[in-house]
Amino acid sequence: MFLLRRPATLQPRISRLLSTALPTLTLFTKDPCPLCDEAKEELEPFRHRFVLQQVDISLPENSVWWDRYRWDIPVFHLNGQFVMKHRVNVVLLDKLLQDAETQKP
Repeated sequence: MFLLRRPATLQPRISRLLSTALPTLTLFTKDPCPLCDEAKEELEPFRHRFVLQQVDISLPENSVWWDRYRWDIPVFHLNGQFVMKHRVNVVLLDKLLQDAETQKP
């Protein structure tokens, strides 16, 4: 019996291809953030449809986001565009992801 394995050198390429094929959902958050934790749980059923990028607004390098969102987290951007804040609107998210999936090249 032969065991087929992907060469380790292909793994980063595969990850890059997958991440470019899926839309990016950016979550602006900080620690602690109970609403952000709730939101991440609500996102779980959709996780196969986007790449999740988290931005900790409390870090010094993210001070622009701190100034903009400190009272509103969690805030969500899809492919760089604001889509919602405070809570996950699953109906809206599903629609936006469907739109992104149909617009793929």
